This record gives sequence, structure tokens and C-alpha cells, in this order.
Amino acid sequence: MNSFPAPKEIIPHRPPFLFVDSLTALQPGLSATGLWHLTGNEDFFVGHFPGRPTLPGVLMCEAIAQVGACAILSDAKFANKLPLFGGLDGARFRRQVVPGDVLEMSVQLGRMSARAGKGTGVAKVNGEIACECELLFVIVDA
Repeated sequence: MNSFPAPKEIIPHRPPFLFVDSLTALQPGLSATGLWHLTGNEDFFVGHFPGRPTLPGVLMCEAIAQVGACAILSDAKFANKLPLFGGLDGARFRRQVVPGDVLEMSVQLGRMSARAGKGTGVAKVNGEIACECELLFVIVDA
């Protein structure tokens, strides 16, 4: 079994805004796959929505971007850099994500330069697509 670094060893995010629990695949500079186990104890479930807790779509997109950031920052050529959102295109939400679900997020990086790059992300629950989006990263000094 392959062992991958913990996301917090790669990206600067920390709780309560670190949404990737673990990485299950990592090809530095190319792709990454990670998991987010939604326990129901996350603060946003209280208000989104009372009586019907649902993962906000924007947080799914952020979690996908965090997986992409793991792929970017694990590449030595991006040492001491920080990938920021430059854009989000074509976001589509296909299913509700609720407490108890495990969100599997995968990102394939596209063209990357020293200053920007693109990626394609998907989040699934039990193999069923929950969210798809195109990411634009802007690379800045950390």
C-alpha cells in the first residue's frame, strides 16, 4: 500500500478550513486524489440547512481546489509558492452530500506555468459524481 503525506504537510490550510483528511493518490505536478470524511459535526451543517444538513457546493469546490493545491505544491518547482483561486468555471452539482458521506476528490492538472495553471476536478460519493468544476490557479509567493 502506498503512503502519501498528510495534506497539512503540503498545503498551508488548517482546521476549520482544511477539508482534505488524507491523500489516496499523488503525482506531483500532475494529479491528486483525496478524501474528506463528513462527520456531521462540521459547523456549517448547523445552518445549512436546519433539519436537512447539506454540504455547501462552494465548500465542495474549495475542497477540490485543496486537492489540486496538494498536487501543485508537492512539485519542487512550486516550493515557497501558494496557489490561489484565479477562477472557477463550469461548476455543476449533481447530488446532495450529507453527514456520514465520504467525499472522494480528484484533480488533474492541465497547463501550469510559474504564475498560473489550470485543473479539472471532480468529487464523488460512493462512485457517484457530486460536483465537477474547472479550476484556475494563480501562483504567488508564499
